[in-house]
Amino acid sequence: MNMPIPRRSFVKTAAAAVPAAALPEFFAQAAASAQSPSLHVVGNGEDRFGESRSMGFSRLLFKVGTADTHGNLFVIENANLRAGDGPPLHLHFNQEELFYVLDGKIVLQVGEQRIELGSGESILAPRGIPHTWSAMVEGSRLLGSFTPAGKMEQFFRDVVGHPALQSDAEFVSRYEMRLIGPSPFRKA
Repeated sequence: MNMPIPRRSFVKTAAAAVPAAALPEFFAQAAASAQSPSLHVVGNGEDRFGESRSMGFSRLLFKVGTADTHGNLFVIENANLRAGDGPPLHLHFNQEELFYVLDGKIVLQVGEQRIELGSGESILAPRGIPHTWSAMVEGSRLLGSFTPAGKMEQFFRDVVGHPALQSDAEFVSRYEMRLIGPSPFRKA
């Protein structure tokens, strides 16, 4: 007569069958897969990918790429901003956008509100709310973070060298944004 093996005995027997020598390798692999793939230090004035980009009114530096966070975050720095210039008024369907002033002074419009921010100050533009910004001081620096990253990195890659495209409603719509109109801060 065959009697069933109690569960506790089965687990003990199965555990004993695993060679003890393989356990350190197993745990090392598990620890490695739990860590981020690699760390990337991006220095002051540097781009994550070592590239140089221009938006016409600023130099763009990618600080955190979309793939670095599995699509959860994309971070750029707008450096050497021209005063009185900036992007058209637009909104994002799927991204919150955080603005953090590194140096200088920036004026932003978020919805109907106009806000002036200086070095060390920040504001969040919620998804679906029209917004734009402009440097008030020549050479200002602005950090922008998008979450989730969505298509924002690809937008900036595609618009670089063709700044007029950021004012093309059909082009902008490909990146889950809506163009509302020109920047109210742009100098004629």
